[in-house]
Amino acid sequence: MTENVWNYAPTAGHTADSDLAGYTVEATDGHIGKVDKHSSDVGSQYIVVDTGAWIFGKQVLLPAVTITLIDHETRTISVARSKDQIKSAPEFDKDKHLGDPAYRDQISGHYGTGGPGH
Repeated sequence: MTENVWNYAPTAGHTADSDLAGYTVEATDGHIGKVDKHSSDVGSQYIVVDTGAWIFGKQVLLPAVTITLIDHETRTISVARSKDQIKSAPEFDKDKHLGDPAYRDQISGHYGTGGPGH
């Protein structure tokens, strides 16, 4: 069975009414930025991370499957990808992320469906 990269794992701590904007995002090897926007729509769940100066203001889209833990108390999101995996991701395209299947396939392909440790 293929895992849907656009859904949160039940253990991630996501709740449908959560506003994740502004949460700090941590890769497996350190801080990568803050959540700029997110979607809680079932089958289309993701966060957009503003990496700031780390990779020159690039924004990246992370499918929900990459998120291992949402800590609402510390406003921190942990993702199961390294800084290099995130840095090499396709840049977030605000015009394509919702309606362009090819762009979503590109993102899915980059992050894979292997779950944590992919």
